Order: sequence, then C-alpha cells, then structure tokens
Amino acid sequence: MIHQLGRIASFALLAASTTTMVAVAQQDAPKQVPPAPAQATGAQAPSAPVATAEAPKFPAPDPKNFTASKPTKEEINQFLTASWGYDENRVWQVAAIMKTQAEGITKVVVYVGDKTGKQKPGAFGFFALPDGKHIIAGDDVYPFGANPYADARAKVQADANGPYRGSADKTLELVEFADFQCPHCKEAQANMDKLVTDFPKARIVFQNYPLERIHPQAKLAAAYGVCVTKLGGNKAFFTFADSAFEGQEGLNTADGAQLTLNSAVTKAGLDTAKVDACAKSPETSDAVEQSVKLAEDLNISQTPTLVINGRQVPVGGVPYETLKNIIQYQEKLDGISQ
Repeated sequence: MIHQLGRIASFALLAASTTTMVAVAQQDAPKQVPPAPAQATGAQAPSAPVATAEAPKFPAPDPKNFTASKPTKEEINQFLTASWGYDENRVWQVAAIMKTQAEGITKVVVYVGDKTGKQKPGAFGFFALPDGKHIIAGDDVYPFGANPYADARAKVQADANGPYRGSADKTLELVEFADFQCPHCKEAQANMDKLVTDFPKARIVFQNYPLERIHPQAKLAAAYGVCVTKLGGNKAFFTFADSAFEGQEGLNTADGAQLTLNSAVTKAGLDTAKVDACAKSPETSDAVEQSVKLAEDLNISQTPTLVINGRQVPVGGVPYETLKNIIQYQEKLDGISQ
C-alpha cells in the first residue's frame, strides 16, 4: 500500500503545488508532478513570480520564450479554463511556448497564482504532444484541448455498467472507481452519499477497480458485488457495499473475507450459497476484469477516483465543497441545467 502527498489524478487539480489542496490517495504506483523545467531549447525558461501578500503580478512574457506556433496561447488558455476554471480565485499566465529538440513536442510554462494572495505563486510546466490532444505533465499523459474530457465521457457512458443510484439518464454521470479493501474508499463513502442527496438528477455509478497487487481479497469482494447486483439489483448492492466497507478489516485475510462478504450478502437479503457460486463463475471474473480494463483505459491509477462526465477527481483527497464545486462547474461546461 502506498500513501503519497501531492499525487493528483486529474489535470483539474494538477497544479496542487501552487495551492493548498493536497490529495492523499491510495494507488498502485507513485507519480509526482515536477516543478517547471529550468531550461528550454532556444530560450531560458522563465522564473516563477515572487510571492507577495497580494494577488500575484506576473512578469511580462518574454517574446524569446515563444518559439513554437502550436499549441497557441488561446488553446492553452481554453484548456486551462476547462481544467481550472472551477476555482474562481485561481489565476494564471502563459509564460512560454517553446520548441524542443523533439520535432512537434512543445514545452509550455504557465505561471499560476491566487487572487487572494494567500497561496504562493509558482511556475508549472508540461509538454504538448504533436497530436494536439495530449500533454505530458510529470510522468503521466493527460488529455488536452478546449474540451479535454469529451473522449473519456463517451468511453464511460458506453462501458461503465456498474450498479448505480439516482437517475437512469447519463447526462450527468458520476462514476466512482473503488476497491472494497481500500481504506480511502471506505472514507469516501460519506461524500458519495452526500452527492446522491445534492445531485438528485445525477447517475452515480460504483465501478469495481480492485488493486490485487496490494489488496489480495479485493477481487473476491468485487466478484461478490457483481453477483449481488445481478441477483438483487442496485438497492441490494449498496446495502452490501455499506456492510462490506463497514467490516473492511475482515477483508485482510482469506477466512475473514469470506465471513465479512457472507455477512454483507445476508444484510442485502440474498442467499450466500447462490452468491458464492455466482462469484466463482468465469462470467463474473470477466465482468470484474472488464471493469478493471475500463479503469486502465482511462489511465486511472488510484482509488477512489470519481469520473465526472469524463473528468477525473480523487474523491478521498478533495474537500467535499470543492468536489461539489467541480461537479457544478462541469455541469456548466456541458450545458446541463441545474
């Protein structure tokens, strides 16, 4: 199990080094966002602005740091507005769009600050790829563009078939990728319950993402969840899930897991023998693997992660009001009436 400060699953929160928001997430591999690069081909990358007690006054951009034609400053600002616009206090300025030694790969540096002056401003860098649809920040790849979450939204709408609460309509779809053995997933359930109340028009889906390498009993728990849904429906699943998370310590051993899961099945009003037989079937194993593949296709590497119409946010590392604000902002971007 790896716990790491500063790992953010979504570019929406990627500038965490310049804000007070810090994610604590459970993941299968550590990933760290580095500071902006110190040097670039053909020009000296700009230094970060000096911290002040007031809103940051970014230095005037140096034309020598704009040696690449793509992406344009307008495209970068559209992308950052889509990603960061939920935070009305966040301000930024594109400081450099520079060619690199690799043809078609552009180095971008952005100054990021806070209108209130309470947070230290900083420089944030990433590489824009030749396809115009992706960037590399730190050691990960993120979608890029004025509507960077559109492809992921379509993928989730097509393939996220887990049990759900709320609306059957997928106009606003909140998909939680979670692991029954993950402590942060257990903690996140309180926020997920609040979302059900605060967004009654949303379709809120639970999608299995067992991290077997660190949680040996997680796949079995996921299989039981699939079968409870199959035999008892959505309501039975969430009763099962509440019980499984409540008794999470019991999942630490094979014997304990069997007792914990059987108890959760009983609370859901189902027959334990039937669910156990279903959980051992190849069809159920395939269903769990398909859910894992969806998470991997979306480049999700930590649990719990909430996908909000394609936008990834770490549920456990974000204050509830911020999470709610991001959802409302995504509704606005997608033209969804409140």
